[in-house]
Amino acid sequence: MIQTDILIIGAGPTGLFAVFEAGLLKLKCHLIDALPQPGGQLAELYPKKPIYDIPGYPEVLAGDLVTNLMEQIKQFQPGFTLGETAETIDKLDDGSFIVTTNKGTKHQAKAVAIAGGLGTFEPRKPILENLSKYEEKGVEYFVKDPELFRDKKIVIAGGGDSALDWSIFLADVASEVTLIHRRNEFRGALDSVEKLQEYKKLGLVNLITPAEVLALHGETHLNAITIERDGQQEILETDFFIPLFGLTPKLGSIANWGLEIEKNAIKVNNALDYQTNIEGIYAIGDVNIYPGKLKLILCGFHEATLMCQSIYARLNPGKKYVLKYTTVSGVDGFDGTRKEAEKAVVKSIE
Repeated sequence: MIQTDILIIGAGPTGLFAVFEAGLLKLKCHLIDALPQPGGQLAELYPKKPIYDIPGYPEVLAGDLVTNLMEQIKQFQPGFTLGETAETIDKLDDGSFIVTTNKGTKHQAKAVAIAGGLGTFEPRKPILENLSKYEEKGVEYFVKDPELFRDKKIVIAGGGDSALDWSIFLADVASEVTLIHRRNEFRGALDSVEKLQEYKKLGLVNLITPAEVLALHGETHLNAITIERDGQQEILETDFFIPLFGLTPKLGSIANWGLEIEKNAIKVNNALDYQTNIEGIYAIGDVNIYPGKLKLILCGFHEATLMCQSIYARLNPGKKYVLKYTTVSGVDGFDGTRKEAEKAVVKSIE
């Protein structure tokens, strides 16, 4: 059983920043996310695309923002359960919650913050017969551990950033990488497209366009696929097929937790603390809805800040928290580190 003060469901930017605000209040956090790495959409869908409306950053790449957020919260030592989705929730007599994931991992927390962006991200799956038969038996929708593909033949399908980046990365891991796309053009970062072109010339990546995967083959494990190119069908031997066609957001099992839902989002009390209709459960970021709601990262940061103040008051009844600016109070990490401004020097001028 993983024990924590605040269990955050969703490790996107809003969930990550909530760790920092909670840390200032000496509250420990643990995060659950269905994706194999923190960052949510920023890390999975557009890590190399710039964001222009983060305060203090005229321009910042989405992936760099995630890196900075992870660095900012490092001293508060958050825990992570990645590659799993929150499945069930039970409220105990003492007011705490037990949240169990789809893989049976149990978490006990004094408060739950749903920061799942637009919901649980599920891979967009190609329409192929017997696709489910080969899932985790040669068909993978995420690259959770690159070593799984060490010295293996792999086929990646897709035309976006993920397909480009993983084709390039796995060229140094797999024995053979083939990238298939139904068009000749790719929608990705220019440097990734140019690098893939270079890898193709060097024979590090086999590029097949325009083409489409038609069928999967293998008795107990995938060992080949049928593709169609220029009206002709051919069979490619492979150990793994990785379709990277993007992600579809869904509330998933959270929709069955008794929360008040409106337009596939969770209704919250925005006049105070972004708490849901169930005491102790909050929703922040794109997953919530209230009058005047704006789905912006900076709004999620604001919501996370007020939520953490409310959770502190709820967990410490009668104890008054005196808000101090970090320029004055400094930041004390759970790992013993401290960040603080240099002290003013009192000295006479002769």
